[in-house]
Amino acid sequence: MKRTLIVSGMAVLLLAIASIGVAQAEKQASTKKKSVIYVAADKAKFKEAPGGGGVSMAVLWGDPDKGPHGTFTKFAPGYEAGMHTHTSDVWITVIKGAYLYKDDAGEKRVGPGDFLRVPGGHQHSSGGDKTEGAVFYEEGSGKFDLIPVK
Repeated sequence: MKRTLIVSGMAVLLLAIASIGVAQAEKQASTKKKSVIYVAADKAKFKEAPGGGGVSMAVLWGDPDKGPHGTFTKFAPGYEAGMHTHTSDVWITVIKGAYLYKDDAGEKRVGPGDFLRVPGGHQHSSGGDKTEGAVFYEEGSGKFDLIPVK
């Protein structure tokens, strides 16, 4: 009986300590100041994406190598990524040129002001217009990857 009371008391104490830790973490997260982000696409600092080959990115928020992110992405004129998938969902809004999208349902020319959502795991190909290429805002729900389809 005494042992049961001691074990129960320890469990209650551990739960209380954990609750305090969670409450403090939530308070810090809610009081952390978030700032407004403004970047003009034509003034953004683009860097060639890993693997290069006609793709460059300007990271606006997050980290595409680690998790959720937002970028301006450029496809050089005539760039073609071939059939591939992404692990995470990707949302795209074209700013300039045209993003050329193709999947089993057909082809889409995604132009300025147009929106496209590609679910993670969905097989597709993408590329840039042969003359203008493409500049688009891209948002990812997780780390960015490009997995070629064999």
